[in-house]
Amino acid sequence: MNELIISVISLLGTLGGSLGGILVSSKLTNYRIEQLEKRVAEHNHFAMRLPVLEEQVKTAFRYIDGLERSTNEGKN
Repeated sequence: MNELIISVISLLGTLGGSLGGILVSSKLTNYRIEQLEKRVAEHNHFAMRLPVLEEQVKTAFRYIDGLERSTNEGKN
C-alpha cells in the first residue's frame, strides 16, 4: 500500500512539474511572439513611409535642378 501511495504522489509531482514547465514555456513563447509582432508593425510602418520619402527626395532633386538651371542661365 505504501508503494502505491508513493507512486501516486510521484505521478502527481511529475505531472505538476511538467504542466508548470509547459505553462511557463507557453508564456515565454507568447511574449516573444508579441515582441516580434511589434517589430514587424514598426517595419511595416517604415515600409509604408518609404515611398512617400522617395517622392519627396525626387521633388527636392527636381527643385535643385531647376535652381541650378536658373543659376547657369543667369551666368550666360
